[in-house]
Amino acid sequence: MLHVTSAERVLVDAATERPGTDGPLVVDDGAPDVTSLDASGCVVTPGLVNAHHHLLQSAFRTLPGTRGVPMAQWLPTMAAAYDGAGHDPELYGAAAAVGAAESLLSGVTTVADHHLNWPHDVDAERTVDLARATAAAVRTVGARLVLVRGSAREDAARAARSADAIVRALLPDGAARAGVSDDGMLQLAVGPAGVHSDDEATFSELGAVAAEHGLRRRTQANEQVDTAIALERYGRRPVDLLEAWGWLAPDVTVAHLCDVTDDEIARLAAAGVTATHAPGCDVPMGWGVAPVARMLDAGLTVGLGTSGGGSNDAGHLLADARLAMQVSALVGPQLPARTVLGMATAGSAAGLGRSELATLGPGTAGDLCVWDVSGVADAGVADPVAGLLWAAPGRRPRHVVVGGRVVVRDYALVDADEREIVANVRTRLGRTPRVRASTAQVRRSPGRSQRAGASEA
Repeated sequence: MLHVTSAERVLVDAATERPGTDGPLVVDDGAPDVTSLDASGCVVTPGLVNAHHHLLQSAFRTLPGTRGVPMAQWLPTMAAAYDGAGHDPELYGAAAAVGAAESLLSGVTTVADHHLNWPHDVDAERTVDLARATAAAVRTVGARLVLVRGSAREDAARAARSADAIVRALLPDGAARAGVSDDGMLQLAVGPAGVHSDDEATFSELGAVAAEHGLRRRTQANEQVDTAIALERYGRRPVDLLEAWGWLAPDVTVAHLCDVTDDEIARLAAAGVTATHAPGCDVPMGWGVAPVARMLDAGLTVGLGTSGGGSNDAGHLLADARLAMQVSALVGPQLPARTVLGMATAGSAAGLGRSELATLGPGTAGDLCVWDVSGVADAGVADPVAGLLWAAPGRRPRHVVVGGRVVVRDYALVDADEREIVANVRTRLGRTPRVRASTAQVRRSPGRSQRAGASEA
């Protein structure tokens, strides 16, 4: 049992708060002993939920040729980097550990990994090994994972066989709820990259796997390039295609939605679709700003995600929440801090079908963050809850709890060594004098960029 004591303020959810003087926050994890966390000078919130990440990209940030370029150039550059490194469990685990550690250290207790870059020349069992390595790495660090078996320009039947094999292997005995492990630490879903890279057959095949196993479905739509490709290839906009292909439904979450019309927003809301805003990716890459206020006004539930390190470079969801407030005024009224905090908790959790992740009430998951608001960055802040987002852009939580268990204490990981995680990914990528030359030769090989263009970042 965990007692969080002496907090200045406790947010039960984004709309409900109480003063810390009402007594300790008690999280019952079934353990007989009592553990105490001192939250003096702190605000306590539910754990943040990153609704859209690409964990593999955590090992491929700030690559030359990926900044200030069109998506048509960015995609093959990123894919060439993956191709040069090679797809194996060691790489997938090392990258996932980096992303999960970064997530926990910035207050994210659940991360949805929309994994798109599966090797196209291996059987389903090989992809199971890659998925298992990803899940094991995140679990070891201490975070919750939603592993989305995505696809990008992949044979539809092969993607479906892989997705089915992953579900059967990673959740072999069934789950307390469809697609979620008994302990709630792992959830599986499916999701094509988008209509710009996947055809109707892929959406149909992966949708059938989702229906068989009761999985959530996720995809990306209406970034500017997505709209342009859909119009050129099909003569229709992405939302029209998703509707025609059976992907406007309450079990579907759509990320990005920058280039979206009022009519499309209304149709998404009427269908019960949830959305994910990813300004930390879309803004710096020049892919647009989702009109979140209009979406919310229309009744659309909106979550928040960072997207991957290849476009965002950081997995800091609270920093992206701040950015979401700042850029919202460019496309409508400015979003209030509590609204965006709600997106980063309840909104994201709703898209996963996991309402227990977003609050601190009875019967919930027991995920929380303790944020110190006593330092100079918060001096003069009238509202410490709004200050969580507006002040201190790089803010990190003092403590993080997942399932009632402390996984970050005094700004440090409890179950993993941050330096070891960094060393592992550097070693795997060959960033040592012994192998650096051979890595450079691989990346300079003729024609690699064209071949890699068949993949998706």
